[in-house]
Amino acid sequence: MHILIVDDHPLFREGLKTLLTALEPGVRISDAGSVSEAVALPAADAPDLILLDMNLPGTSRLEALRQVKAAHEGASVVVVSGDEDPLLIRSAVDAGAAGYIPKTTDASLTIQALRLVLANGIYLPRAALTAAGAPAPATPASKAGGTPEFSGRQLAVLKCLLQGKANKVIARELSIAEGTVKAHLWAIYQALGVNSRAQAMYRVHELHLFDGVPA
Repeated sequence: MHILIVDDHPLFREGLKTLLTALEPGVRISDAGSVSEAVALPAADAPDLILLDMNLPGTSRLEALRQVKAAHEGASVVVVSGDEDPLLIRSAVDAGAAGYIPKTTDASLTIQALRLVLANGIYLPRAALTAAGAPAPATPASKAGGTPEFSGRQLAVLKCLLQGKANKVIARELSIAEGTVKAHLWAIYQALGVNSRAQAMYRVHELHLFDGVPA
């Protein structure tokens, strides 16, 4: 597995590299100090997971996320940031982030969070889940008020969604039409009682649909 760290602070990059060696055997770690360095990485050396600080010189926060995702469509992008503003977290998720880890998170929980993301789960910080104004989804369309039920294909699409993958990437990976992906997403949103990617991630977290770690 190849992990790319994108952060403009060399000391933080080095500290994160040391931490990531505990993630799994054989992990390969590279780093970039800017968005331009990150997007210039050749396709043959594309990362599987990107840890991105959106507060980078010369690029707006969400634009940094969009550029990195566009350059490395197959990678899950997790934001690692010192900013814990719930509104920013929700905006990042809606822009395709597969998770959000504050830089104040301790080493053990950071590793758990990344393992969760790699297992097609999500990680959202407690502040985002408990803040006033967090999305309050409608009652999901589930049997007897329980956990929503999904088909195998819908679960596959949902897992890709939680990894922050765009519709065209989901379509390519699952060998289905992009219109079919949209149809599955509509059904998923209906079942969860939500209408956006961010709300879906919050709802999945609430329902513990995938193996999780403490918020």
